[in-house]
Amino acid sequence: MALNLYLLRHGETESSRTGGFCGRLDIELSPIGQQMAEDFGQAYREHVWAGIYASPMRRTRATVEPLCRLTGAVPELRDGLREIDYGAWEGKTADAVRREYPEDYLRWLGDAGWNGPTGGERGIDVGQRALAVVDEIRARHASGDVLVVSHKATIRVLLCQMLGIDVGHYRDRIDTPVASLSVVELRDHGPLLRRLGDRSHLRPELRDLPGT
Repeated sequence: MALNLYLLRHGETESSRTGGFCGRLDIELSPIGQQMAEDFGQAYREHVWAGIYASPMRRTRATVEPLCRLTGAVPELRDGLREIDYGAWEGKTADAVRREYPEDYLRWLGDAGWNGPTGGERGIDVGQRALAVVDEIRARHASGDVLVVSHKATIRVLLCQMLGIDVGHYRDRIDTPVASLSVVELRDHGPLLRRLGDRSHLRPELRDLPGT
């Protein structure tokens, strides 16, 4: 039996709806995000999980809460699954960052793996801490399905790292909409992407909602 990582991005927040930079800001889910969390919990309440791991931020904990309420499971919180730290860009729009930090912003657009936001984290730093959690999961679970609840940039960086994609292009190669699920099978000869950005567990009116 294989070991499968189910990478779930948290539900909608006000920031994900408007497109502002939100990494370390510990904001709540929006009402729509709460509906997304409930939909995931209902869709996967009968699924057998070998383990559940989550970022300790409020929006990720709220996303996995309905599933845990329905199943009695308790998520294990890991700092390595937190969202990227946007430093001085936190809470700002892209237009504001472009005006205030033009050189840093251009460097970040060119290679977000090796150039971080002003005072923030580089993609490779995010990948290092997130991969440490994956290594822990592999050590603790020989097989089965493991749910990992995290954030947009963190999941995209992690997917690039596992699939051999240049982390500098994580923003250009991988798309993970709010409340979407991506599945990676961890095999002896390398990870295999089974599903990317799936939102079929959401009610129809939520599946195609815009949001970054």
